[in-house]
Amino acid sequence: MKITIRNISAILGSCLLLLFVGCNQNGNGSGALGSDIAQRVYVAPGEHDEFYAFVSGGFSGQLSVYGLPSGRLFRVIPVFSVDAEKAYGFNEETKPMLNTSHGFIPWDDAHHPDLSQTNGELDGRWVFINGNNTPRIARISLSTFETEEIIELPNSAGNHSSSFVTENTEYVVAGTRFSVPVPQADIPIDEYKGKFKGAMSFISVDQETGHMDLSFQIMMPGFNYDLAHPGRGKSHGWMFFSTYNTEEANSLLEVNASQNDKDFIAAINWKKAEELIEAGEFDVMPSEYAHNVYDESTHSATSTIKRQVRVLDPSKHPGLVYFLPTPKSPHGCDVDPSGEYIIGSGKLAAALTAHSFTKMLDAIENEKFDGEAYGIPILNYDDVVAGVVQQAGLGPLHTEFDANGNAYTTFFISSEVVKWKLGTWEVLDRQPTYYSVGHLMIPGGNSRKPFGKYVLAMNKITKDRYLPTGPELTQSAQLYDISGDKMELLLDFPTVGEPHYAAGIPADLVKPRQTKIYRLEDNNHPYAVKNERDTRVERNGREVHIYMTTIRSHFAPDNIEGIKVGDKVYFHVTNLEQDYDVPHGISMIGANTSELLIMPGQTETFIWEPKKVGVWPFYCTDFCSALHQEMQGYVRVSPRNSNIQLKWSLDGD
Repeated sequence: MKITIRNISAILGSCLLLLFVGCNQNGNGSGALGSDIAQRVYVAPGEHDEFYAFVSGGFSGQLSVYGLPSGRLFRVIPVFSVDAEKAYGFNEETKPMLNTSHGFIPWDDAHHPDLSQTNGELDGRWVFINGNNTPRIARISLSTFETEEIIELPNSAGNHSSSFVTENTEYVVAGTRFSVPVPQADIPIDEYKGKFKGAMSFISVDQETGHMDLSFQIMMPGFNYDLAHPGRGKSHGWMFFSTYNTEEANSLLEVNASQNDKDFIAAINWKKAEELIEAGEFDVMPSEYAHNVYDESTHSATSTIKRQVRVLDPSKHPGLVYFLPTPKSPHGCDVDPSGEYIIGSGKLAAALTAHSFTKMLDAIENEKFDGEAYGIPILNYDDVVAGVVQQAGLGPLHTEFDANGNAYTTFFISSEVVKWKLGTWEVLDRQPTYYSVGHLMIPGGNSRKPFGKYVLAMNKITKDRYLPTGPELTQSAQLYDISGDKMELLLDFPTVGEPHYAAGIPADLVKPRQTKIYRLEDNNHPYAVKNERDTRVERNGREVHIYMTTIRSHFAPDNIEGIKVGDKVYFHVTNLEQDYDVPHGISMIGANTSELLIMPGQTETFIWEPKKVGVWPFYCTDFCSALHQEMQGYVRVSPRNSNIQLKWSLDGD
């Protein structure tokens, strides 16, 4: 072989490639380009992912459903946002879901999903998520993957430390990031200190139906309450919230809210709160808030305005709340599966702090206090700390747990996930993320039974990771294998909106619960028609109601005359199909709304207000059969003063 510069370059390139593929920074021969990595995230056609990951959409107001390990996007569930694909917030049935005491608010900032539990283990019934901007909590059914209920939270602002579920789904608990005057009042902002309050909301959940109720609120001092987690196991019955701005500053918080060496984790004894409520030792506060419920029988939502809430003042009830000093400006507040350790992640601290629940109870019993704040005892720091993870990283945020006594913490500034050992507090491993990671998720990591196979890191910045798309780039999630001693990066994939947090669950807990169709005989929608013989068009003054059906491959009625300019036309459309995965759509030219996407056996409604005379088509928007293109109809619109009577065709008449 003749040796040339080209040959040398090729040989060197091949050697470098082999070295790169064969080794990673751990030296274990299975790096991100290792030969088996693709196989470990590949899900063959027709096969199912092992886990569902419910990833918050942040500023999209939605909840996205991904499969793990594939990273495939299966569904985007509209929660606090209108959705033209599903007509959520557009059709008449779901508009009430977005009602609030401020009126119709078709957007929110969705942050923290959490899954229902029984005995501290995931049960596959519901997922809950918070609206951060206009404080709300939503419940999504895991049989339909649709939003079934939204409850507004009064006396709250910046509903960030939410939504977190106690271990038997007794409560969904929500805290307020921004303290505000309670009740709201026109007072000078510089009178913040002592006059603003932070409301902690405890929303009870009916174990049969899932229906929520704002059971009570605890009025806390005017700090910022950032994140939270429930106790579990031995600490079941307690709720823990991280706080910052214990300085109670109201301006330039990046400086003025960072003065104290320690802020707090607030420990709330909600079992004690239940006793106080049962004994009638509460105040009733006038508070206006919306409670929106979707009824699967009528396929329709209703919105009810509530007028009061029960309130507890911890300064009047010893034993209800305690403060655990925590360095410094803590963000994450996480509880390990045993319920013994409460982890505080101080954004400005050089270490992670682990409090002991056992030591906390001892400090309470023996009154090992270091003063009080607004009547709430502050426990001695040294008497409640179990251990400190030293030099773990820069900018700790959130911690999740596997089933083997290990913890995993994200570090925003140093862009990494760090694995460490509960009890010994030693760092075991670290892996970089790309870039500026926020939350992470281990399926079941917020329960007594984590499924410690994967960790999903959710990153804020992705420049140079994906194809560029102008000034705005997608956010990112990255999947790591944590089944061995060392973490391995397997996959990264773009996400919808800004992912703040996620909740993961084995698919086998969810799949058996799936609703495949809505049975026509159970359809109690007031405008449903269950066969074509009953389809009709009725006028009531300037309102016209069209009782329509759809089935492969036609609408009934399909030609309608006698509609006039200025009429308000209601299309009530029932999908007569009773086969799984056969939705139908309908769209009308000039309709100031979205299409409808109607599941088998379901009824939905949209409004059309024609402004021009003519003959206007409607059609099916969901490709449903070989004759999908033939699935259409016409509406004739006549002048306002026309005397043309209503007429419609049925079965070719």
